[in-house]
Amino acid sequence: MSTCEVRFLPDEKVARVQKGTILRQAAREVGLEIKSVCGDKGTCGKCLCIVRSGEVNRHRTANLTPAQLAEGYALACQTTVEGDLVVEVPHSSQLSQHQVLTAEDGQKGTLSETGEDLLAEIRPLFRMVPLELPEPSLVENASDLSRLMTALEKAGITEKVHVDLPVLRRMPDVLRENSWQVKAALAEAPGGLEMVDIYGLHESVPVYGLAIDIGTTTVVVQLIDLQSGKTVGVKGTYNQQARYGDDVIARIVYTEENPGGMDELQRAVVQTINGLADQLVEQAGITSDAIRTVVYAGNTTMTHLFLKVTGMYLRREPYIPAASLVPPVRAEEVGLKVHPRAWVYGTPGVGSYVGGDIVSGALVTGMQHSPEITLFIDVGTNGEIVLGNQEWLLSCACSAGPAFEGAGIRFGMRAMEGAIERLEVDLGHDRVAYQTIGGGKPLGICGSGLIDMLATLRESGVIDRAGTFVTGLDTPRIREGDDGKEYVLVWARDAAQGKDIVITQADIKNLIRAKGAVFAGIRVLLDMVSLQPDMIDRILIAGGFGNYINIPDAVRIGLFPDVPVEKYRYIGNSSLKGARLSLLSAEARRQIAEIAQKMTYVELSAGNLFMDEFVSALFLPHTDLSLFPSIYGEEKGRIAV
Repeated sequence: MSTCEVRFLPDEKVARVQKGTILRQAAREVGLEIKSVCGDKGTCGKCLCIVRSGEVNRHRTANLTPAQLAEGYALACQTTVEGDLVVEVPHSSQLSQHQVLTAEDGQKGTLSETGEDLLAEIRPLFRMVPLELPEPSLVENASDLSRLMTALEKAGITEKVHVDLPVLRRMPDVLRENSWQVKAALAEAPGGLEMVDIYGLHESVPVYGLAIDIGTTTVVVQLIDLQSGKTVGVKGTYNQQARYGDDVIARIVYTEENPGGMDELQRAVVQTINGLADQLVEQAGITSDAIRTVVYAGNTTMTHLFLKVTGMYLRREPYIPAASLVPPVRAEEVGLKVHPRAWVYGTPGVGSYVGGDIVSGALVTGMQHSPEITLFIDVGTNGEIVLGNQEWLLSCACSAGPAFEGAGIRFGMRAMEGAIERLEVDLGHDRVAYQTIGGGKPLGICGSGLIDMLATLRESGVIDRAGTFVTGLDTPRIREGDDGKEYVLVWARDAAQGKDIVITQADIKNLIRAKGAVFAGIRVLLDMVSLQPDMIDRILIAGGFGNYINIPDAVRIGLFPDVPVEKYRYIGNSSLKGARLSLLSAEARRQIAEIAQKMTYVELSAGNLFMDEFVSALFLPHTDLSLFPSIYGEEKGRIAV
């Protein structure tokens, strides 16, 4: 088969691939990631590119207009290379650097809310224990191993300790070369402790661990010095699994419908983690072998895909995971670039769609030992919610879908450079003010901007409570588009791609369904314990998207309960914080297991309660305006209620 040269503009990257290669795969060969939210089915239209010269075969063109086809447009996931090519990949089609939330971002909470009180005594999953052994004699003639075990007991190690064979082989020489003053390298392992090495007491040995948040959209990795407990560095980027679909269901379907799909998904997330770990290792001036243990937190699907365990039954009734309390594995089993024998631990989950990331976050909130009634919300592709206090904990996950991540929205995009993150409509002056990430010309609009947009379009009277464009307004921004009515947010002259950025009627309906799902989930949990929103003492918002939400606007559209804004607090990347605590603290590990056992998982698809609440929430802010007293006064003067 002949080899073809594909030159990608504007990056000037050249790929040499076999004839018949999918164009998106050719781009990937040179490190150019092209968006897709449909798992390469050609239905989302996000992977648009322009063939400037050369021959291709467009296998699917349903999302392309005749005008686009005439201009050379193609879907990268549905187009094969048939000869040498020059292809332009618009910036709007590229997966570029995300605005990634690390554990240090967000407002600082109280001691209990950040979990730092759990680090009063550091006992990491891998630690060095200094030992001084009595020198043997003809009278004191116990074996070297017996002396070592006795010294461990004197050092407070009461658990059963297994000694690896390589350690036993090294031990006699190391003991004598260091005058019986040594330190034992102990790793927490299934069934007890594992002595994985032995060193001279004064030998300098770097010992590090990784805390990882495996999110559906982004992955964040922290490098921790296990001897001091300090964070050495943190890096984050988009999850490379995004190329197979924006939501967990799309990724599960991909593994089912494509031979080798599970291998691809697992390889994608491991490559993401390893890339970040490589950066941290280089920055710290250490080797990857110095990383001796890992803790990761992710939702149930991300955990299954990371371990290469089928997620097929997560999406089929009765929605059962292979495991909620996942067993630790060796790093070499999953392909992580750390010490190959390092133990890799996952934080426990509680159900098919409430995973270790939420349990990890609950640990950080301190809600498990607080008398206050806490509502903990992680708004993402899956809206995951925990309600409770020291007596009880309820949890659920509502299928918000990826709309707030930009999927299914004509000009929606993730939080990356060029995305509109703040927006305000001034109908009287026919003006739209906006702010983009990075400050440049806008490419599209991300989740926080979409919330602002819904709120301000409603407040200005551009849309009604059902999200429908109001007729008869004197503005050129409302017009008929290819898919019905649309509103121009940014005129072409001001946009990065030189074309109008619009929000369509279908986009608004998608966003209302997404916000309705989250609010319906909250209402279900409140109804189950007969609580009203004003009985909630505090509302904690977590996650990368959640950290940038404008709370008043989120209340205004009916995404969050209408309670005083003082009750709300951002807590940053609580999933990563919880993973770090589990890495360093035995008490944190005990508490997180207790939380997972205590938490009741509510399956929203069982019964009609969720659907009833969801239908009621498909208005701005809601059908029942008494749930939004601060909005009710404004609405009362505007419409008949």
